[in-house]
Amino acid sequence: MYIRRHQRKKCGKTHGYWELVESVRTARGPRQQTVAWLGEMEAAGRSKIAATAMQRSEAEAPLFDTAEVQWVSVNAQRVRVENIREFGGTWLGLEIVKRLGLDEFFRVHVGVGHEAVGWSEVILTLIIFRLTDPSSELRVAEHLYPTSGLEYLLGVPAEQLNDDRLYRALDRVRPHKAALETMLKERLGTMFDLDYDLMLYDVTSTYFEGQAEANSLAARGYSRDHRPDCKQVCIGLVVTREGYPLGYEIFAGNRSDATTLEEIVAGMETRYGTARRIWVMDRGIASQDNLACLGNRPYVVCTPRSSLRAWERELAGGDWTAIREGLEVKSCPGPAGTERFVLCRSVERQAKERAMHDRFETRIEAGLEAIQRGCQRRKQAVGVIERRVGRLLGHNTRAAGLFEVQISVQPDGGAAIAWHKRPEWQDWARLSEGCYLLRSNVPDLSPTELWQTYMQLTEAEAAFRIHKSDLRIRPVWHQKTERVEAHILVCFLAYVLWKTLSGMCRRAGLGDEPRKVLYELGLIRSVDVILPTQAGPELRLRCVSEPTPHQAILLDKLGLQLPRRLKMHKM
Repeated sequence: MYIRRHQRKKCGKTHGYWELVESVRTARGPRQQTVAWLGEMEAAGRSKIAATAMQRSEAEAPLFDTAEVQWVSVNAQRVRVENIREFGGTWLGLEIVKRLGLDEFFRVHVGVGHEAVGWSEVILTLIIFRLTDPSSELRVAEHLYPTSGLEYLLGVPAEQLNDDRLYRALDRVRPHKAALETMLKERLGTMFDLDYDLMLYDVTSTYFEGQAEANSLAARGYSRDHRPDCKQVCIGLVVTREGYPLGYEIFAGNRSDATTLEEIVAGMETRYGTARRIWVMDRGIASQDNLACLGNRPYVVCTPRSSLRAWERELAGGDWTAIREGLEVKSCPGPAGTERFVLCRSVERQAKERAMHDRFETRIEAGLEAIQRGCQRRKQAVGVIERRVGRLLGHNTRAAGLFEVQISVQPDGGAAIAWHKRPEWQDWARLSEGCYLLRSNVPDLSPTELWQTYMQLTEAEAAFRIHKSDLRIRPVWHQKTERVEAHILVCFLAYVLWKTLSGMCRRAGLGDEPRKVLYELGLIRSVDVILPTQAGPELRLRCVSEPTPHQAILLDKLGLQLPRRLKMHKM
């Protein structure tokens, strides 16, 4: 341990400062860490500090003896605080990372090279900020990292972490996707005692800003984000019944949902074995070909809406069983006897679909009346009117089948339009509103259990909502295929941190609201307290703000110990 002099130029003048430095061993070799900034010191003060440091170094004891409190005289009028930074959110993210073992994983798999800053620390920076404050790599490098306590926690100086290094870290993390999924599945299963008896599978999309010409998967397709003008990629996600992710795959933006299942099933079984797990899917994936592809694997799926026609008699009949308020089910045997079908009727869903039908019916009727008035005012070409009617019905497909429209030619060559409503369509709509059909080859599930199993699929939908709202996976600004894959992987890992915090909250009796916990603990700050001493030197202490009573309760419930002091690393 020794003291070292620094010089800084300010307003054309050179100022000298002294710091107390300790030499420590790290994985990358010997490094010097700053123990304290001493400010400007006279020769007598420097000699005393140097002598004390030498004595302590020779005795291999800490500089400040914790067994005996030492007091110094401080000029209270010149006490100040500097360098106030966000601390609680990034500290919490790093604590979750350590519990999951991600820091050790990247240290082993990415390795330690000859770089001044290890790649594992840079990767963790991307993941933690994707959880706490999702932003571009440029904003992380120029604004978030230099103003956060993560710089102190990782020991990586802000000037050594630029946007180029963050982009290159994306290239380092992408090859480890499969190993990460396998490791996290085991770690989460141990932490929260998870059951892997259900595989909940769903597909979403995320769109690009820009042309994404360098990305072979970017294409225009059905957009869940209501951005058909943008290219996109599709993401197929598999989660457990509690919503913990098991894995995902990226598909071309114009890929149909139904064509992705075989690839997902093969990937999951290669990674986790062929144990009999129940696959749960929505109607967009549950095609007849996919059910044949599943073979003897157990499944619970929702059938396409068109299949309800074959069960019209059962829908109109009685013998419905109420399993909760506003929901009724009816079990129906399958045609071949190997499958079971369960009709479900929801009061809330019925009211929603009826309101939609009424709204679209009103729109179509108003549009047809407007077209009719136009034909009466002046001569209209038949082709023009046909196209207008087609667009009107295409924009309101929910009630398009209700109207039978006839377009005829008048004696003067103009178009005339007439229409009437089909009562049989309206009768079927009223009968089937709020109804859906579940299909399964699992024989030992009751209708209630089968419905409850299918409703677990909302966990996959919730995962997509968190990805898009809290973790901001969209829009994608990267253009190259590899960088897009890495961006999605970082978002996936941030979601693992989110679900881990959610599980910690539930286990601690705090409900399931990690968003609120992140906000509350994110208000904790780190500050540098400067204490001018009577002898002349300034003591600089890096402290963490005292948690409020509410924050203290959260920390206690989660079993987390907030540090009170931080080391003064050499930056």
